[in-house]
Amino acid sequence: MISGLIHVARPGDALAVDRLADSLAALVAGVAAGLVGDAVIVVPTSTEAIEAVAEATGATLVVRTRGASPWTAGARIARREWVLCLEAGDVLAEGWIRTLDRFIGMARPDVALGRLRRPHTRLPIRLAARGEAVVGVSRPRPGDLVRRDRLLAEPTFSPRLRPRRLSARIDRP
Repeated sequence: MISGLIHVARPGDALAVDRLADSLAALVAGVAAGLVGDAVIVVPTSTEAIEAVAEATGATLVVRTRGASPWTAGARIARREWVLCLEAGDVLAEGWIRTLDRFIGMARPDVALGRLRRPHTRLPIRLAARGEAVVGVSRPRPGDLVRRDRLLAEPTFSPRLRPRRLSARIDRP
């Protein structure tokens, strides 16, 4: 089982609640399949609307401290061994449940990071992803499936982790 971490960067934004709802709705199929065990919403500041969404869905709301990594803050509360890092608005494409379940079931103890495919159009992001495949990943990003203990150890990965590319992808509506 995994914990879903959803980071809401700007909770006061007019579309923040809608984006959060989209991401939480995408996780519902994983809950029904027995893959997703809990959800954690990470925000820099809390709002009534975000609190209402968290309460209605049964998700845990975490207000992170300034300068802290949202993934580390959420991992402290997460209850499962694996954590799926998402940004509000990320929607998992069809087939993600089978892909993540297979990855978790077959991952050796030394494998700590799986990376879902994201739609990238900007050249610098594509070049950075190719560089990470060679030198490793220094910190988690949205779309990563990470072992919880690695997120709790430090905000950056030391030594750098080699991402395992997963066929599942994230869409942004």
